Amino acid sequence: MRRRTTGQYRTVSTASERFRAFIPTPLPPNPPLVWSPALRRRFDDALLALGRLDAVTSLLPNASLLLYSFVRKEAVLSSQIEGTQSSLADLLLYEIDEQPGVPVEDAREVSRCVAALEAGLKKLRGGLPLCMRLLCGMHKVLLTYPHGRGKTPGEVRRSQVWIGGTRPGNAVFVPPPVDALADCLKHFERFLNDEPEPVPPLIKAALAHVQFETIHPFLDGNGRIGRLLIVLQLVADGVLREPMLYPSLFFKRHRALYYELLNAVRIEGDWERWLDFFAEGIEVSATQGVATANALLRIVNEDRDRIASLGRAAQSALAVHSALQRQPIATSAALVQSTGLTAATVNKSLSHLSTLEIVNELTSRQRGRVFSYRRYIEELTTELEPGP
Repeated sequence: MRRRTTGQYRTVSTASERFRAFIPTPLPPNPPLVWSPALRRRFDDALLALGRLDAVTSLLPNASLLLYSFVRKEAVLSSQIEGTQSSLADLLLYEIDEQPGVPVEDAREVSRCVAALEAGLKKLRGGLPLCMRLLCGMHKVLLTYPHGRGKTPGEVRRSQVWIGGTRPGNAVFVPPPVDALADCLKHFERFLNDEPEPVPPLIKAALAHVQFETIHPFLDGNGRIGRLLIVLQLVADGVLREPMLYPSLFFKRHRALYYELLNAVRIEGDWERWLDFFAEGIEVSATQGVATANALLRIVNEDRDRIASLGRAAQSALAVHSALQRQPIATSAALVQSTGLTAATVNKSLSHLSTLEIVNELTSRQRGRVFSYRRYIEELTTELEPGP
């Protein structure tokens, strides 16, 4: 197969050194992608898996409750790829103003990743197409906190960045120079919106992710925004109704290969190996999402049957149980607010649920007690151990 030229290097001179920056050619690839029967099957399997995941939103009675946890799962995984150590439990504790088991900054970063996805989704559903304006808005949400202020939140970079090494001259990869960004991003936006020609959504998501990471339009946060773009693209193109997918699970497990294949596209024009890896990742992640959704549904139904044995106390306990599906780590005060029940009724229900070993208390204090939906959390966090 003839290797493609996926871009060109430009020599950049500064006061201190000369280095070569890479400027990618516009998408789609030219010459066209080579679709072997195996690669076509890989994408067919991925699309079938996405279809099954999307069906979860209409077939499961608590799909909207699952969405809360699934979005946070992707944020945790994507942030772990960047070195953040926060677990899902740490994030949930941070979100209810409790001390997580990691530095607060780690949990805050993951929380901002959740907020960035939600902000992008809101703009998308408000009629704004996928574009740099939308991605810049997400970036602003992601980096608007004390440690992010020096990274120009919400703005395309105005200085050179590099990946690996201590400076551009010894870097592993140097993205486009600042004066080439506007043209790169103009073509990137057109591709996202099917110009100059339509591209099937899953293929588009695969190609766009590489292009975004290659352009590296921001000073920081490119990896997280680029991975959120995958899910947003699939929602924008109608492949998924809700952002239930967490592809960062696969990327994290194969982190070294993930970065190797991104680089192989730039150096060798080898889109096909990346596409095979990407489609496998989508299939694995979607299949895992369906399995997790079904396991959570099974847990919820089993626990609901046990709660029914409480007799007159069952109705209130079921209301608290339902609220815990949306927020599986919560304070008793938060449960009062989400259920509309009195504090006394919520606390009595929590006592019943504790006796049934459905919830357990994470604190041992009189006020501001924190409760965890134990089995639900355990199922959600099966693949989420921090670290490489």
